[in-house]
Amino acid sequence: MGWKRKTHHGGSCHQQQSCPSHGNELSAIDEEVSHLTRLKSEPCERTRASLHAGKKRHISTFKLLSGRESNCLGIGRFSSADCSYALRKHLPVKGPWCVDDMDSEAYISQFSADGSLLIGGFRGSHIRIYNAEKKWTIHKDITCKKLRWTVSDIALSPDQRYLAYSSLSPIVHMVDIQNGMRESHANITQVHEGLEFSNDDDGFSFAIFSVKFSKDGRELVVGNNNESICIYDIGSNKVTERIHAHSADVNAVTFADEGSDVLYSGSDDSLCKVWDRRCNKRGKRVGVLTGHLDGITFIDSRGDGHYFISNCKDQTIKLWDIRKMSSTVKDCTPKAYEWDYRWMTYPSEARYFKHPYDQSLSTFRGHSVLRTLIRCYFSPIHSTGQRYIYTGSSDQCVYIYDVATGKIVEKLRWHGSIIRDCSWHPYFPTLVSSSWDGYLVRWEATEDDKDPSMLKTGKQRMHPEGYTFSFVF
Repeated sequence: MGWKRKTHHGGSCHQQQSCPSHGNELSAIDEEVSHLTRLKSEPCERTRASLHAGKKRHISTFKLLSGRESNCLGIGRFSSADCSYALRKHLPVKGPWCVDDMDSEAYISQFSADGSLLIGGFRGSHIRIYNAEKKWTIHKDITCKKLRWTVSDIALSPDQRYLAYSSLSPIVHMVDIQNGMRESHANITQVHEGLEFSNDDDGFSFAIFSVKFSKDGRELVVGNNNESICIYDIGSNKVTERIHAHSADVNAVTFADEGSDVLYSGSDDSLCKVWDRRCNKRGKRVGVLTGHLDGITFIDSRGDGHYFISNCKDQTIKLWDIRKMSSTVKDCTPKAYEWDYRWMTYPSEARYFKHPYDQSLSTFRGHSVLRTLIRCYFSPIHSTGQRYIYTGSSDQCVYIYDVATGKIVEKLRWHGSIIRDCSWHPYFPTLVSSSWDGYLVRWEATEDDKDPSMLKTGKQRMHPEGYTFSFVF
C-alpha cells in the first residue's frame, strides 16, 4: 500500500493536571449555551404560565396536548420548543433492530437531510442506500471504484440526487442515485465520475478523510493527509482553492452554516481552525481554537455560525464558540507522554490533563476514541432542539450527552466491536449505528418484540462473518 498515515503525537503543549471530577470542568459550560439550549428544548414561559407549571416543574405530554387543543399559546399548535420538549423525552434507546448484516466492517451510517434515505459505507468497496420509508429496503447497491482500503467518507448533494464518496486516495467519485437502477457497479452498469484532488506534487500518497457538499451543491470540500483543505468546483471540473491549513492530517472539515463561506477544520495537530472564504487573503485562517491535547477525529457544526463540537483522540468531545477564537496559536512546550491511538490504550496519567490555554466552552468525557476516526454530532433540532450530543465509541457503545448539563444520559449497548459512526433521524426518534462487527442497526423510542429483525443479547460478534485482519483507519 503506497499510502501511509502520518504519525502525529497530538497536542503541542504542556498540560495541566485537572481534577477527575466533571463538576469543575462542566461549570464552564457557559451560561449562554445552556440558556440557548434550554430555550430550544424546553417549554417557553407562556406555555408554563398557561399550564400553571413552575419553572422547574415537569410538564406531562398529556398536559402539553391539552394546552395545544385549548390553544393556550394562541397559535393553534406546539411551538418548536414545546415539540422538542415532548419528543426529547422519547429517546431512541430501545432495541436494536437489524438494518443490515455485512461481511465487512461498517464505517459510515448517515441519514439524508429529510430522513428518507440511510447511507451505509463498508470496508472494501461497498455502499448501500436504504429507503427508511419502505422498511429499510435497499434503494441503491453500489460497488465502488478504485477504493484504497475503505470508504472514508460520503456526502449527499442537497437535492439528494448525487452521492460523493471518498477513499484513502486523491479521487472523489460521484454517482447518480436517483436514476432508477438498483445495482450500480462502477463504470460497468453506471458511470462513477472521478474528481481529481491532488496536484502533480502529491503523488500516490494523497488520502482523503472528509468530504462535504456546499449548501448549493456546486462545490465539494475535502480534508486530507496533505495537511490541506481543497475546494472543488463541480461545474468547472477542477480544484479552485487549495489551503495549506494545518501541520498534520486534516481529518475533518465542514461548513459552519447554510452559507458556503465559513469552514471549520480539525487536524492531528490538535487544533480547530476557522476559515472565511470572503476574506481578501484566501488561504489565511480567521481564527484558531486551542484546547484539545491530541488529534481531532471529527467536527459537527450546530448550523448557527457560532457553535460546533469536535471529537478527539484525547478521549473528549469539546464544545466551541468561534467568537472566542484567537488569531494566533499559543506557544507551548512538548507533551509529556507518547502513544499511538491505532493500537495502544490511552495513557491513564493523561486522561485528565487540561490544556493551559483551553478556549472550549465545555468538555464531555466518558466515551473512547481509539483505532479509527470516531464521529460525534448534535442531536436533531426538530425533535430535540439540539439538546444532546451523541457519539460512537471504541468501547462498543453509543453515548448520548446532555448539552445543558454535560452528563451522560444514555449508553446504547449491543454491538460487539467499535462503533465508528451513528446517525439520528432528523424528525423521528430513530438512531442508526454502524460498527466494525459488520452490523448496521437501528434504535427506537418504542419497543416492538414482534419485529423479526430485533437483535437479541448473545448474538453479538467482534468481527463480521468472513473477517480478515483490518488495517486501522
